[in-house]
Amino acid sequence: MKTTQSSPKYIEWISAEDMHTDSTEWASQLEFAKDEHLFFEHVITTYTSQLLAFKDFSSDKELVDTINRSFKKNLQLLAEVTAHQTALQIMVDGIDQPKDEKKYKETHRKLAVEVVGFLHEYHALKTQLFAIITTIRKEEKQRFLFDKKH
Repeated sequence: MKTTQSSPKYIEWISAEDMHTDSTEWASQLEFAKDEHLFFEHVITTYTSQLLAFKDFSSDKELVDTINRSFKKNLQLLAEVTAHQTALQIMVDGIDQPKDEKKYKETHRKLAVEVVGFLHEYHALKTQLFAIITTIRKEEKQRFLFDKKH
């Protein structure tokens, strides 16, 4: 995966092609995260009763709320990245517009920081959710095996 530096000097010299590549990659990652959020919603719906019975439900409820906030943030970032991709025309239209081009580059830098930060937090959220579901599945399996023995 290509990382984008957040140095303003770097942004000054980044090409329109590189910015297009960055924003296309961001959009792809955010679209995938959007699909994963829908999967998480299904998983949470499937395991609602187990989550309610889970001994640490208060933190799990916070996790569900965090997933919902993450989904909303993902949609917001996806909309911003899509608008940013559309605005790339400013960089390639052949018209010298230094102020608009500078603003576009600043937006690109801001989005780079936001998307990378969001994806980092999102990965931590996924890890936490999978840990909870794994624990629930293990407990279910142990109960099943225990019931089978008796």
